[in-house]
Amino acid sequence: MTTRANVRAGSDAGTETAGTETGTGAGTEAVPAADGPATTLDAAGAPGAPGASDVPSPRTDPLPPRPPLPPRRGPGAAFLIRFQRFLTWPPLLIAAALWTWSLPRIGFRDIGEFGLLDRFPYAFYASLAVLSLGFLISLRRAGTAPWWPLTYCVAMLVALKAPPGILYDTVRYAWASKHDAVIARLLAEGTVHPQVRLSGGMSAYDQWPGFFSLNAALVRAFGVHGAASYTNWAPVLFGLLMLPVLVLIYRTFTDDWRLVWTAIWIFQLANWVGQDYLAPQGFAYLLFLTVFAVVVRHFVRPGSAGRLRERARLDPSATSVPPPTTPRQRAVCVAILAPLIAAINASHQLTPVMLCMTLLALCLTRRYRNIGLLVVIGVIMLVWDLTMGRVLFLDTLATLRDSAGDLLKNSRAGYAGEPTGPGPELVGTANILMVLVLGALAATAVLLRRRLVRSALPLLLAAAAPVPLFAVNDYGGEMLFRVYLFGLPGTAFFAAAALVPPAAGRAKARRIARRAGALALPVALAALLAGFLPSYYGKEGMQYAPPAENAFVEESYRQAPYGSLILAANGSFSGAYYRYDRYERWFFTEQDVPANLEMLKDPAGYLDAGIPEGRPAYVILTPAQERTTTGEGYLPPGSFARMRAALKRSPHFKVVRETPDGLFLEHVQTPSPTPAPSTSPAPATPAR
Repeated sequence: MTTRANVRAGSDAGTETAGTETGTGAGTEAVPAADGPATTLDAAGAPGAPGASDVPSPRTDPLPPRPPLPPRRGPGAAFLIRFQRFLTWPPLLIAAALWTWSLPRIGFRDIGEFGLLDRFPYAFYASLAVLSLGFLISLRRAGTAPWWPLTYCVAMLVALKAPPGILYDTVRYAWASKHDAVIARLLAEGTVHPQVRLSGGMSAYDQWPGFFSLNAALVRAFGVHGAASYTNWAPVLFGLLMLPVLVLIYRTFTDDWRLVWTAIWIFQLANWVGQDYLAPQGFAYLLFLTVFAVVVRHFVRPGSAGRLRERARLDPSATSVPPPTTPRQRAVCVAILAPLIAAINASHQLTPVMLCMTLLALCLTRRYRNIGLLVVIGVIMLVWDLTMGRVLFLDTLATLRDSAGDLLKNSRAGYAGEPTGPGPELVGTANILMVLVLGALAATAVLLRRRLVRSALPLLLAAAAPVPLFAVNDYGGEMLFRVYLFGLPGTAFFAAAALVPPAAGRAKARRIARRAGALALPVALAALLAGFLPSYYGKEGMQYAPPAENAFVEESYRQAPYGSLILAANGSFSGAYYRYDRYERWFFTEQDVPANLEMLKDPAGYLDAGIPEGRPAYVILTPAQERTTTGEGYLPPGSFARMRAALKRSPHFKVVRETPDGLFLEHVQTPSPTPAPSTSPAPATPAR
């Protein structure tokens, strides 16, 4: 016998009827019959079918009317669900097969004007398209099976950034080769020399050695030959390590797994600036995101959330503010974060400034007004800058007089002219379009989803926090890229919010948003993917050098006695910083374009006048330098070849060795009736 109290308890618990996946609705209870289907009791206790209880109820007041039962899922709906589940994994297998088949057919040894874009086989592009389709399908199950979007995010990361690690037989990107040289020196000497000035800004690596010390320890621990053995895998490793951190950040502000994974997908496609190679910037950026994740989750001040804890006040996709923490709990968190903050300061000079700017922006809200944490970060940064980093720190302060307030110069990309050639020009256009698309999407979400902006305001502030640095310094022509990089997590979140409609809300508005999102989401993701490929691989001719060219450079250095002045058109070639503590370098085209045009009138005379009298000097020119000087706009097209020929003809220089991989010249000392101008070595550039 079933009492009415049992009936009410069953209705409140939402028990299930046979053959359905949802509750039966308030006021009913499923009662199994001896033979046949289950029967139900209605709200008054009357039998809904034979076998129902007939115990009279002591209650006389009528109960509210029973809501209708949810419709049972027929065989068609069940088949549709199973079919959607089936569609989740085949794209992954198809994409893996296409990508694996395309790898050995990538023509990286014969890179043309468009980098790898016209060297990727069609199967490679097809694999990326199939992965994108599979990701869109997996979003339909993101709430119940979030591991599927995660799998597709990992697969896309590997598909986009693993080919150099698998295929290349040399270190990709000249700056990565430079960092390999720093690690090699640290392994050889076992110490750093922060007060010693080195040409080309190389003393900065002794003043911020944290990242290089870590890699030297890894090389010794694993017994590998050097950091070059894993350098090309750094983008994949950093990307994998950032994934859980980004999940923590985004889950702090939304319960919608679709929004979380779409934001991560957009972050990966929009991270084209190339700062995830083996560099202090990539390592410090990972630590920056980790500190930010801890702050937004565990530094909420008591009584600061207000109405943001009321579900009715929030966007349907938003989550409530994390629980507040006491001053003692926040002090413990500061103690835990202190080693990470110290590691950031020991590895990179710009990231601590970005961290201070971000936390200062968070202080604009009562929710995260943690002055103590900001003071701790500022003190650690100043202590490091005034001790280990004192030399470069004081030099940088001296340059602020000229750079402060010059917004146009500080926001300029690089310090050369305009990109030249089909590939570099396409890269520049793709960069601009990517920024515009991402900014337009984020702005759309800020305007249309005001309640989400209120709850996720810290992400919006973090995205805008680096912008004021345009008024301070150009950071070697890279401030534009760094501001974009540090604002990317917040920008990617709001861009995703513009494409992923909320799962709840008014029926009509939800229906309109769902239809718009069904079209806008795949189009936007396809556009971002199309922009990422030229942005990341469009200049690959400048990033890859064959082993023979690297061997030529290294052998040329060995022929030059220690203490020599090494001249090269630029420093963007592998091996440029070989034994950088034993040689001085002059990259003579890394200056303003008007000065380069003046140099081209008499290249040999210009270089001869810049070499100190009695100083042994050598010139190394390689095909990689030619591609860079032309592509980045240092010299007009064809000028490098004319300059090379002029140096060979000049009596000021003697050809030591010439092969298809490069030209090695020795400077011939000639008496000069006038004093030679002082040498201007390569300008100090910040550690990347």
